[in-house]
Amino acid sequence: MLLLLVANLIILPVAISFFNDDLSTRWIAFNCLSDTIFLIDIVVNFRTGIMQQDNAEQVILDPKLIAKHYLRTWFFLDLISSIPLDYIFLIFNQDFSDSFQILHAGRALRILRLAKLLSLVRLLRLSRLVRYVSQWEEVYFLNMASVFMRIFNLICMMLLIGHWSGCLQFLVPMLQGFPSNSWVSINELQESYWLEQYSWALFKAMSHMLCIGYGRFPPQSLTDMWLTMLSMISGATCYALFLGHATNLIQSLDSSRRQYREKVKQVEEYMAYRKLPRDMRQRITEYFEHRYQGKFFDEECILGELSEKLREDVINYNCRSLVASVPFFANADSNFVSDVVTKLKYEVFQPGDIIIKEGTIGTKMYFIQEGVVDIVMANGEVATSLSDGSYFGEICLLTNARRVASVRAETYCNLFSLSVDHFNCVLDQYPLMRKTMETVAAERLNKIGKNPNIMQQKDEQLSNPESNQITAVVNALAAEADDCKDDDIDAKENLLHGSMSSITEPIQTIREGLPRPRSGEFRALFEGNTP
Repeated sequence: MLLLLVANLIILPVAISFFNDDLSTRWIAFNCLSDTIFLIDIVVNFRTGIMQQDNAEQVILDPKLIAKHYLRTWFFLDLISSIPLDYIFLIFNQDFSDSFQILHAGRALRILRLAKLLSLVRLLRLSRLVRYVSQWEEVYFLNMASVFMRIFNLICMMLLIGHWSGCLQFLVPMLQGFPSNSWVSINELQESYWLEQYSWALFKAMSHMLCIGYGRFPPQSLTDMWLTMLSMISGATCYALFLGHATNLIQSLDSSRRQYREKVKQVEEYMAYRKLPRDMRQRITEYFEHRYQGKFFDEECILGELSEKLREDVINYNCRSLVASVPFFANADSNFVSDVVTKLKYEVFQPGDIIIKEGTIGTKMYFIQEGVVDIVMANGEVATSLSDGSYFGEICLLTNARRVASVRAETYCNLFSLSVDHFNCVLDQYPLMRKTMETVAAERLNKIGKNPNIMQQKDEQLSNPESNQITAVVNALAAEADDCKDDDIDAKENLLHGSMSSITEPIQTIREGLPRPRSGEFRALFEGNTP
């Protein structure tokens, strides 16, 4: 049907405009075959299921409902375009036989000209072409870019309208008998070969449609002027539609890159407005380049619109390289890994950035996906370095203490952070993983010269009465104070990493390394004068 429709829409205007012998055997056979097939198609449409408007997956197969829908929509247009009105007119004309014999007589010419005009009704089959092409797209091109198909259809439609306009440019003077001031007579094309006539007519129509001139001659008659204006209006409309679709295509080809450029432009304007230093502007620009790599997505919004299961699958897939590189995850329960990765937040740090500062309250722990970080002590020495697959920052989350060391990015670092609330929420469900992390944390404390005894089971602390907590805190402070009596103050200051000038400051540091008391009375104990 698509091939036959395209053939009709191309051949019919050429035959009507450039061929006078409309009653040739081949032309009659082609028209009769086309009309018959299109009439059969109308019958088939009464038996073709239609999709429900509110549910595209269900098809209506009731013949009565199909007939009502077809009668209300396209039936009459299809019927008019399929009935051979021109032949019916010629058959019922009483002088048909005489006009056929004296084909060049005036009455016969008028009859044939009217038959030509009636033949133009067949061009209404364009509506079928549009419908069938849209159905073809739905079935076969569902996964293709719809914008590409729209532009392709628009180009084909522009060529078809140009073809029709060219045929119309010649048909109107021909029906008028080629007046002397018509463009056909001026160019002396009355007796030329049909291909030459069509070429000049198409050139004239395209010149109007593309708004680049009037062809070889401007319009000389009123008829030519109206045809020229019609061509210019149709061409300008198609040109505007083409520009709109092309612009839409360019924007939709890489929308994330376009959003990235807009975001960078906005950041540059902000930096200029705030008059930021040049080196800071350079760092911000480099951060955006490394963080987004030319693509900008609102990932939280995208994942937030997915179902919980689908969101979990996407996050697990995105973090697959992290899970594979972290030995802690490789040996852990799959449910624990899934619960952790769904709560991770992606962060990027530049070389020299302080990720964790010693003495601050910890709110996150980090997993290294890519990059190298240094564990820096208070005296500036690098205790150790961590790279891909490692994690850090869990000590203060396990002990509710302040940070015991600083962490500095040595290279560009792609990290995933886990907040303390999510950290506690997950470890409460997996106590074995908590014990594992506490063991690793104690080893790290011992490696950097800290007291590993501060790693105590948090759940055991919570189960003891408050009096036992007070006794444990006081005994720990007293024991550390006794140790301070036997050692040099400077040595003790180096052990407790801080430039301290009195004994109360090392004791305060020891207190900060211990689990924080939970009640206001414990805080009063720490804040009061220490005996």
